Amino acid sequence: MSATTINAAEFSSVEKNGKFQNSEIEYKSGFGDLYGIIKSYVTADREHPTPQQALPSVPLSREEIENTTNPAVARLGHSSMLIRLDGKTILTDPVFSDRASPVQWAGPKRFQPAAISVEALPAIDMVVISHDHYDHLDKNVIKSIHTKVQHFLVPLRIGKILQSWGVPQEKITELDWWQEKTIGSITFAATPTQHFSGRSLFDRDQTLWASWVIKGEQAKLFFSGDSGYFSGFKAIGEKYGPFDLTMMETGAYNDAWSDIHMTPEQSVQAHIDLRGKAMLPIHNSTFDLALHDWFEPLERALIHANSKQVQMVTPLFGQMVDVESPNSHAQYAWWRELQPYKEEFKAAVANTH
Repeated sequence: MSATTINAAEFSSVEKNGKFQNSEIEYKSGFGDLYGIIKSYVTADREHPTPQQALPSVPLSREEIENTTNPAVARLGHSSMLIRLDGKTILTDPVFSDRASPVQWAGPKRFQPAAISVEALPAIDMVVISHDHYDHLDKNVIKSIHTKVQHFLVPLRIGKILQSWGVPQEKITELDWWQEKTIGSITFAATPTQHFSGRSLFDRDQTLWASWVIKGEQAKLFFSGDSGYFSGFKAIGEKYGPFDLTMMETGAYNDAWSDIHMTPEQSVQAHIDLRGKAMLPIHNSTFDLALHDWFEPLERALIHANSKQVQMVTPLFGQMVDVESPNSHAQYAWWRELQPYKEEFKAAVANTH
């Protein structure tokens, strides 16, 4: 073993007094932190928290999905990815509701509908869930689609939540960090993240959070879920890399919660740690969940990816990206063509000359 090899056992999940813990930090927040966050939202002088026009998207049809034979991915919104791998259809963190909230009359409202409707989805072979937060685990969509889903793969204790929504227990596999489940030709591995869980103030950290390795015969993919930057990414890269494509959380960051959400620059570094070939930024351009401009995560990630010679893939919503040849979608900065960013970008370019 080389001197840089990280022992995966160091990142095993730890449960204490019925609650899961991170491997490197102890993240705590309470009513005071919540009050501070709400106050920041109310008082912050924000220029562009949401888009002023519809974001460009490509209609995604059931027929296109079912006829896609090469390994491919499509962004549906936020961290919801539709994956075609080894002839199977996989969904990650499917969220289709208008609001990422326990109620649909309040809470963060999505900028626009998902790239395909729930009704138009084909049969789903596997659904992968990273953690139980409302912008990743959508009760309404799970209840709507579970009859057309063959299998759910979730971190520890999320299975009980799904069962309470009507999902049969035999359809659910719960995994701890580093555990694997092979279904047909595809192996799923739950891997560590640095985050937290809970759907209320009273169930904090009672379910596990995870990232996912999705390894098929056609390609090897990584889905980050949510995480702060930590050395676990290097451990995952050493155990499972290299990856043909990483889908990396890039958005909803802030200094106040930097331990559990990466900055765009850290997302690019995590991709490098994972030994990824191409990086697709997710967790952005759908909900207003932080205090940055809606387009800032993509712009900062692209600038840093260029400086590190990382191939960043930024497709339109609904656009199928061929994992074997993602170049046609690489570094297409579509957000620069929208108002008001268009004028700001032109001005910034002009000032460099």
